[in-house]
Order: sequence, then structure tokens, then C-alpha cells
Amino acid sequence: MSASPVPGAAPAPGLGRDLIALTKPRIISLLLVTTAAPMYAAGSPSIWTVLLVMLGGYLMAGGANAVNMYLDRDIDDIMARTRLRPIPSGRMSPQQVLAFGVACAAAATWMLAFFVNVLTAALALAGFYFYVFIYTRWLKRSSPQNIVIGGAAGAFPPLVGWAAVTGSLDIVALTLFLIVFYWTPPHFWALALMKQVDYGRAGVPMAPLVWGERETMYQMLWYTVILLVLTALPWWVGAFGLLYLASAIILGALLLGGILQMLRAARAGTPWSGPAWWVYKYSLLYLALLFVAMAVDRALAR
Repeated sequence: MSASPVPGAAPAPGLGRDLIALTKPRIISLLLVTTAAPMYAAGSPSIWTVLLVMLGGYLMAGGANAVNMYLDRDIDDIMARTRLRPIPSGRMSPQQVLAFGVACAAAATWMLAFFVNVLTAALALAGFYFYVFIYTRWLKRSSPQNIVIGGAAGAFPPLVGWAAVTGSLDIVALTLFLIVFYWTPPHFWALALMKQVDYGRAGVPMAPLVWGERETMYQMLWYTVILLVLTALPWWVGAFGLLYLASAIILGALLLGGILQMLRAARAGTPWSGPAWWVYKYSLLYLALLFVAMAVDRALAR
């Protein structure tokens, strides 16, 4: 694909803004919350360590997002919500985007390994490879389970944060990984339900296109039920106290209620897009507040 401007395209925002856009900063902000909160839950890290891990995490996730845009450049040109990205709009060449993504990942690996510890760097790099090769390259265009298995890439940040402070992993870290893993399908399928026309046009077999809307909603329900059980495990193993447990119950009840409302609308034949959009937006807040509750609970217990 040529890097020449596309006729009628939006005005170029500038190279700096394009490079930032390649990293998908709004998505990364949630990943950073699920990295930082486990650090404070695991111990009392210095502000220097937190800043280094945040920067390294941003660079690693941003590099993965940039490589994702390189690999998806053909379908990004088809989908309405992605056609203004730097490659399909013609503002950057695919080679530039790939080089930027690889450079970010390499810088993050060196920074985390040299200034934090090797385990932290290895876990962050594993998340990068999982997202790029398992999700984007393999599963995204081949299976409706793409976001289930591939979503594990987004569950690495809690492990990164935990390892940065403790230098190891334990049952609590694994529980945090599973919480994000089971949160991902209901969160992303809410978006897929609303954007299924775009995905269909691009030939991406997202769940609503393969299973149908109603079955996708039922799958969201069952994953959410499992998620709510998993959120109680850190309390059950003694990692967090009652403040965290109460937060998990209240936040989880709201998420479950939103999905049930969406299902009721679908069964009644009334518009479900409003509840689906609410579930998508609330699920972002849900995960952030859940992880903040972990850090606050542990801080109050010290």
C-alpha cells in the first residue's frame, strides 16, 4: 500500500500524533491500571520502579498495537472505525509502522530487564508475542474463539506488575491473570455485537456473526458468572480483605445486571444496542475499579 495521501482523507494530524495513535493510548490506559494496582497489592514499590514499569508497559503494549495495525492493514481499510488509522489513510507506510512497533517492544524489553528484572521483561514480551502471533496473526481471522484465547495477551499486565515487585509469581498473581482473561470475552463481545457489520465486511469471524446475537449474549453471561466467582478467589485465599470483597460483589452485580438487561431486550425483540453499549463502557470502568480496590484494600491493611 502506498504511503501517498488518500484523496478526500482527513487532514494529516502530524507524525507525532500518528505515532501516539499507533499505540492506542486509550486502550493502554486500562492495561496500565491492571499493571500498577497489582504492584501496590504485592508490596510497597518505589515510585521509580512504578514509573519504569509503566513506561516499559506502555512501550510494549504500544509496540504490539502498532504491529497489529501493520498486520491488519488490509481489513483496516475496509472497516469504518479503522480506515482513518495511519496506514489505511496513507499517512504512514506499513514498513514505518512495523519498524516503530518492533522498536517500541525492543526498548521495553531492554528497559524492564535492565532496570527491573528479567522475569518482568519476559512476561511483558510474552504478552507482546501472544497478541501479535496468537491473536492477530492466527486466531482473529480463523475462529470465533479468537478473543477468548487471544485475549490472554491482555491478561499479562497483572503478572508483569506482580513480578516487578516480588520477582516471582504465585497463586494470587495467577488469579489476577484469570480475572482479566474471563473479563475479556464479555467486554469485547459487547463491542462486537455493535460492530458486527464492520467485522462481517472485513471477513473476521467474530462471535455474533458465527454463533448469532442471542448465543453470543448467553456466552457473555456464562463468562461473567465465572468471572464473578474468580473475583472472590483473592479474598478466599487471604490476599485481600472485606473492602475488596464488597467492591468485587457490587461491581460484579452491576456488570451482571447489564448483561441480563441486554438479554431481556433481545428476548423481547426490543432494541438491545443501548444495554450492549452500556455493558461495553461499564466493563472498562469495572475492571479499573476492581484493580484499584485491590491496591486500596492492601494499603489499608498495612
